[in-house]
Amino acid sequence: MAAVFPANQVIVVGGGLGGMSAANQVVECGGKTVLLDKSSFCGGNSTKATSGINGAGTKTQKNKGIPDNAEIFIADTLKGGAKKPELAKVLCANSAADVDWLVEKFDLDLSLVARLGGHSQPRTHRGAERFPGMTITYALIQMLEKVAEKTDRARIITKAEVFKLIMNGNAVVGCEYRKAGAVHKEFGPVIFASGGFGADFGSDSLLAQYRPDLLHLPTTNGEHCTGDAIKMGEAIGATTTDLEWVQVHPTGLVKPDDPDAKVKFLAAEALRGVGGLVLDANGKRFANELGRRDYVTGEMWKSKPPFRLCLNKAAADEIIWHAKHYTGRGVMKFYESGAALAKDMGVPLQTLVDTHQAHYDAAKKTEKDPDGGSWPAYPSGKSWDEASGKTGSGKKFYHNVIDGSKVAAEPFYVAIITPVIHYCMGGLECTVEGECITKAGVIPGLYVAGEAAGGIHGNNRLGGNSLLDCVVFGRVSGKAAVKYTFGAGDKFRLCPTPPELKELVK
Repeated sequence: MAAVFPANQVIVVGGGLGGMSAANQVVECGGKTVLLDKSSFCGGNSTKATSGINGAGTKTQKNKGIPDNAEIFIADTLKGGAKKPELAKVLCANSAADVDWLVEKFDLDLSLVARLGGHSQPRTHRGAERFPGMTITYALIQMLEKVAEKTDRARIITKAEVFKLIMNGNAVVGCEYRKAGAVHKEFGPVIFASGGFGADFGSDSLLAQYRPDLLHLPTTNGEHCTGDAIKMGEAIGATTTDLEWVQVHPTGLVKPDDPDAKVKFLAAEALRGVGGLVLDANGKRFANELGRRDYVTGEMWKSKPPFRLCLNKAAADEIIWHAKHYTGRGVMKFYESGAALAKDMGVPLQTLVDTHQAHYDAAKKTEKDPDGGSWPAYPSGKSWDEASGKTGSGKKFYHNVIDGSKVAAEPFYVAIITPVIHYCMGGLECTVEGECITKAGVIPGLYVAGEAAGGIHGNNRLGGNSLLDCVVFGRVSGKAAVKYTFGAGDKFRLCPTPPELKELVK
């Protein structure tokens, strides 16, 4: 412990939701923090997250009578791709308390709940308006900004590019960063929360090293996502894991007047959760819309583009803010009728009628006989849906279905979609407390949270688990790092623990 004291602050690298969760947690525990972000403003990719944040056993779910709990969520996460039960347990078991923390401490509206692909219960929380990643992350940014303005417990430094860790023996005791052409130093334990490497396209990039087959794809990631934390961690011997597992999301939005744009806006998975159907160029379904992301992407690569994500009126009405927002950005189009949609697609109207009728029939058969069907279903059991059943991952859950007779006159919101690089499951290996490790053991003074961490999600991340990962491991690492600065018996504690963050900023 003597290697790092006196350390009067926790350094957080990255101003997205992981970093903001960590920094707010440090302050909430009675510590001090400095947050460094290389962009000109905080938020990162977290502000782009469109579907929501998962929680199992939340107050919102209980109010809606949804019978969910951590055990069911853990099982779904492990089935969805996670390989380390001890990390999945932290993610899922903390989810209810951490979603409730957001609602209660930051006055957030997370009153709507949807079921995303790979989940056996509706557990992805969002508010009535705007994108949840944006509203959640901005609420935490605003709180930390107020703490920085009114107290000496927090500082936020933007345009600060951290490039090197400062060591004392095997312990991390600070970092160096560039700002305005000068090099600066900060001292204290470090929490890396600077995201993945989904925009690291250079010849020496992590993508080129681990997934050169994906370099041609567009990405949803901002240009800041170049794997800085992973590279700095590796430079001091930190172990990494799962770097080859890069998630390709099936629903990047294609802007018809700029189809080859390298950075794409993401269609929320909740669009499929509310009943959106994915059609091929011929107007036919070819996959389970609520399957794992890697599965849906794989089926798209076997099928004929362009692909369309189609929401009927009931589905669109349930997520109308999103639909209108996408339409305003030119990446979604409103059709007054199925007939107009068929004409624009260049397919017979009868094809869209038949596609919807087959989907409707499967939904009705599932209502009558949930355990029956001719096809294997995802996540388990049998399915009545032939279009997805033939892929081995038959559809089991249906929402806002319409029968074929309604299609001709039904209004639709429709987007052209394409697979995009979205999320890096791999990163710095960590303990259940977010501590980074080497082959020899824990690295004193170095922690990781969010997409910079590896091993949380295994080879495939479920929708809604990224924002949750940021909050859960941001808080976990924040608590561990601040405890580390206090030393044995809290003898280095500098500030009393505030009764509430809100109390500090009055």
